Amino acid sequence: MKGKGLWAILSLVFSLVLLNGCQKAAQDTNSAGPAANTNAAAETIDTAAIEAELTRIENDWPRVIKEKDVEAVKRVEADDGIFVYPDGSVGDKTTDLKDMESGALSADSWEIMDLKVTVLSKDAAVVSGRSVVKNGKYKLRNCKSIDISGQYRFIDTFARRNGEWKLVAGAATPIREPAAAASPSPAAKASPAVAASPATTASPVRTPVMTASPVVRPPLEKRPLLPVKPTP
Repeated sequence: MKGKGLWAILSLVFSLVLLNGCQKAAQDTNSAGPAANTNAAAETIDTAAIEAELTRIENDWPRVIKEKDVEAVKRVEADDGIFVYPDGSVGDKTTDLKDMESGALSADSWEIMDLKVTVLSKDAAVVSGRSVVKNGKYKLRNCKSIDISGQYRFIDTFARRNGEWKLVAGAATPIREPAAAASPSPAAKASPAVAASPATTASPVRTPVMTASPVVRPPLEKRPLLPVKPTP
């Protein structure tokens, strides 16, 4: 019995030693070193490549509009995208596809400039810029056209999905012309000091002097006769 009891105790101690050894091995496997290296590799962002790709997409919009490239809209815009137009209305991918298919949007010239790409992560970025539209027209559902010529500021949000950049949100607002912004200035519209200067518009002292001068010389027939000196 004593031999069996001793053997049982030794077996228990040996099992505990093995168990502790396995636990230490598991902890070493999950050490911070390899995990940190994996995360660092995953967070590597190719900013230059993202900027180049989104810049290419934005600069291609004038061609898309001119050629009514429906397939480009399907490829770039996200199915769940939401867009705020310059008049304040809200649309989506379906709205843009209808406008493109019907040719509702047209312009003699559509320029994209002042592009700035802000990379948020390897799968998200924001692009801001300015559009200059010349002789732009938008055909309404009642077949009437409105003039959309002018300058606009826009901001677009992109997300990378399944390896492709998708436009998930966008907004545009018209830029007021500098001259139109300056016209309501009260100082520019009317200057009271210049418009009503008493010294300039009415000079009561100088005017009577000039107008009353004929009174000094009455007409010849009404002048008193001067006495004639007798001749010596």
